[in-house]
Amino acid sequence: MREVWTTDRVRAAEATVLARTPPGSLMRHAAFAVSVHAARMLADGPGRVSGSKVTLLVGAGDNGGDALWAGAFLRKRGVGVTAVLLAPDRTHAEGLAALRRAGGRVVTGDAADQHIAAADLVIDGIVGLSARGCLRPAAAELVSAITSPVLAVDLPSGVEPNTGAVAGPAVTAEVTVTCGAYKPLHVLAPAATHCGDVRLVDIGLRPELGEPDMVLLGAEDVGHAWPIPGPADDKYTQGVTGIAAGSSTYPGAAVLATGGAVLATSGMVRYAGHAADLVRAQWPEVIATGSLADAGRVQSWVVGPGIGTGSAGHETLRAVLSSGVPVCADADAITLLAAAPELLDARDPGTPLVLTPHAGEFARFAGEIGEDRVAAVRSAAKRANAVVLLKGHSTVIAAPDGRVLVNYSGSSWPATPGSGDVLAGIIGSLLASGMDPCFAAGCAAYAHDLAADLAAHGAPAPATAICAAIPDAIRALRHPGAASPAGR
Repeated sequence: MREVWTTDRVRAAEATVLARTPPGSLMRHAAFAVSVHAARMLADGPGRVSGSKVTLLVGAGDNGGDALWAGAFLRKRGVGVTAVLLAPDRTHAEGLAALRRAGGRVVTGDAADQHIAAADLVIDGIVGLSARGCLRPAAAELVSAITSPVLAVDLPSGVEPNTGAVAGPAVTAEVTVTCGAYKPLHVLAPAATHCGDVRLVDIGLRPELGEPDMVLLGAEDVGHAWPIPGPADDKYTQGVTGIAAGSSTYPGAAVLATGGAVLATSGMVRYAGHAADLVRAQWPEVIATGSLADAGRVQSWVVGPGIGTGSAGHETLRAVLSSGVPVCADADAITLLAAAPELLDARDPGTPLVLTPHAGEFARFAGEIGEDRVAAVRSAAKRANAVVLLKGHSTVIAAPDGRVLVNYSGSSWPATPGSGDVLAGIIGSLLASGMDPCFAAGCAAYAHDLAADLAAHGAPAPATAICAAIPDAIRALRHPGAASPAGR
């Protein structure tokens, strides 16, 4: 599990720790860690540490100070270090003095380009967590000349720390070394794609941080929580999932949503809808009927994929929401709720509801997302009194009580038609098992992402292949050291 805090809370914790530590000690501790990671990158890249060349891009303030101190430590290992000062009159004085004492070179202006071009590694210390917006023109010009790997200190310069937005020129790092805590940019796209491999340096902040602002689940969290049958279980005790999906126009949605539920757990699945014959042919273990009235009792419902947005879909959604069991509403169900919000009145306010929109559906239901995806999803969850899962390269999941989970995907393999139907089926199966709705959505998103990665094998894969890979994904999650999706 990766816990994440906003920059304001991190800075407040830093201030508390700084007040009880000797001046400069935290910076030197962080900078030494940066130098260690830089040395590893040099050893893995050029194949040597001593004799290699590192260029520091140094802005004003503490972030530049971290880079300068890291350069001083690298000099002691025989690395040739050149600092390019972007704000000479506001450079961190102690860090600059340390680099000069260690024999580092300092340049400004036109001399910078040749040192950037000759570097085996560039350390980005241009801006820190208080910065906003993209790189300024002078910095962007220097960054455009980089051809070697980049190590970013705390964040790749030019990305928004709290929203993950990238509005213009920004550094793309191979490694980002962050101090004290993970920040939103490390898990929110598109900034996370600029971070590369994020490595955390412990500087003693955790006791001062409190509860995290968001959490990124890991393979162990998901694997440990996944419902696995025990000796006393049968098909009923593991949860019965109902699927109300598909139509004569979109029968495939019914097959995919049902498949997601069937393959996610070993409980029972009941299907109700126009595609009963097709579902039965594809999944003979499913009890398939033509109407909700004939479906029988379930512990959760999945509703929406392919049901259409006409009167029939409207009545199906109303019936499911009034059933008194947890519901995962996807696709057409969200469009119906956007057009007729009063449908939510059919639901008992205490009954769990998970909404799973993509960006377009979210805009129809809750308004434009804007740059701050987390704030938008958290607000929508509170207004709807439901868990909201906003799909994307960073899937953001918010509960009505303010909890936020993020699933950052290192690939785009799940972005294929029908993939969301499979995800809805997985969520429905976890809801039927009795799992907390927000956690169920987070676990399902992680497993779905892993299934997509396993199905792809480096090439695009259809939703049917993602569905078929669910058992392999669960098997991998249940075993320590299992392969994870790209970027994790």
